[in-house]
Amino acid sequence: VQLQASGGGLVQAGDSLTLSCSVAGRTFSSHVMGWFRQAPGKEREFVAAIRWGSASTTYADSVKGRSTISRDRPENTVYLQMNSLKPEDTATYYCVKANSLSRSERDYYNWGQGTQVTVSS
Repeated sequence: VQLQASGGGLVQAGDSLTLSCSVAGRTFSSHVMGWFRQAPGKEREFVAAIRWGSASTTYADSVKGRSTISRDRPENTVYLQMNSLKPEDTATYYCVKANSLSRSERDYYNWGQGTQVTVSS
């Protein structure tokens, strides 16, 4: 399975942005697609994840209530809608795959190129 994130850009604080993750290859209901982000000089951190089959989700506290992860199975795409963006949301966002609904980076694989999100104040 190959994952490609897109949709990043430069926005202002308070704006909304939706990231997309194109999923190529065979997927199973048990698969989990997640979003991580990494800001310059900081460790990579979990953002949100969704199980491909049941659409069960989990969010980081930092984005909970402001973000929604969803998936479109026919389109093989995962979305991350982010609202009320803050400058601290500035980071490169990665779409990755796991076999469990985990928040731990070590459970995820198929890391690819991310998409840059920059939020100006």
